[in-house]
Amino acid sequence: MILVTGGAGYIGSHTCVALAQAGHEIIVLDNLCNSRADVVGRLSRLCGQEVRFVQGDIRDGPMLDKLFATHPISAVLHFAGLKAVGESVNEPLAYYDNNVNGAVQLLDAMRRARIKTFVFSSSATVYGDPASVPISEDFPRAATSPYGRSKLMVEDILADVAHAEPEWRIARLRYFNPVGAHESGLIGENPQGVPNNLMPYVAQVASGQREYLNVWGNDYPTPDGTGVRDYIHVVDLAEGHLAALDYLHRQGGLLTVNLGTGRGFSVLDMVGAFERACGQAIAYKIAARRPGDIAACWADPSRAQELLGWQAKRGLDQMCVDAWRWQQSISRGGGG
Repeated sequence: MILVTGGAGYIGSHTCVALAQAGHEIIVLDNLCNSRADVVGRLSRLCGQEVRFVQGDIRDGPMLDKLFATHPISAVLHFAGLKAVGESVNEPLAYYDNNVNGAVQLLDAMRRARIKTFVFSSSATVYGDPASVPISEDFPRAATSPYGRSKLMVEDILADVAHAEPEWRIARLRYFNPVGAHESGLIGENPQGVPNNLMPYVAQVASGQREYLNVWGNDYPTPDGTGVRDYIHVVDLAEGHLAALDYLHRQGGLLTVNLGTGRGFSVLDMVGAFERACGQAIAYKIAARRPGDIAACWADPSRAQELLGWQAKRGLDQMCVDAWRWQQSISRGGGG
């Protein structure tokens, strides 16, 4: 049985589906601070099994002890992190408490239960503003926000644990920019309040919830002047976690890989692809650059392909078609 922390959230829920389709039994732990309990019912439909759900917090040691004592859990996939860069600047203590302290409490409870297989949801933010692209795993790490530093800290904690106790099997997966939704339209990204990420914002403009998109800067040294990012379909990302878990079962040790497509798309590329998906124009306005934004960021995913036999398969058009289907489902009250 696999414990998925934050399994009611965006990436966690899609990974639950990938795990179930591969024959794994899953249990979801989520405190619902940025997700909704009704996701679990839709997950059960997609997984073809009743998804066990525990509402709880990774910082609650006694709850974790009871959970591990009650269920035959063999591995933990950890998604229960706060993830808004801007919010982390305003509320750093909340980010260090949830992301860093939470990971320590979770790892400590796993050790007490003698469960030592752990897949960590890290981020390309650990590379800061890279000197060049594409970005490989041996690039220098830096962080420009408390969110990014919290990911760096947990990465270092995991390296120390792996060094001290070599029987641990640990994967640190550095995501680039997850987008899209499950093709069923049953699960997807549904942020609370104003979206922090580009695609859900574009989707809300397309559905009439928002008047226009702000494009933050068009004077970057990129082909069209707008920021370039490596967007990866969330289902490809979920399949990357499954491949990492399989690798750990075969090889053990400490694994660190990028999960990205190896290709960058600009903000205006994304707008154009979404216009094709929804069949209408997306209103946008050019605004000043945001502090801390970088010009371009995309992955060198060759290590993941070599070690895991994994590569992203879904292109930008499919990302947008699936995201638009999900957005329409939300608008009809059928999702999120």
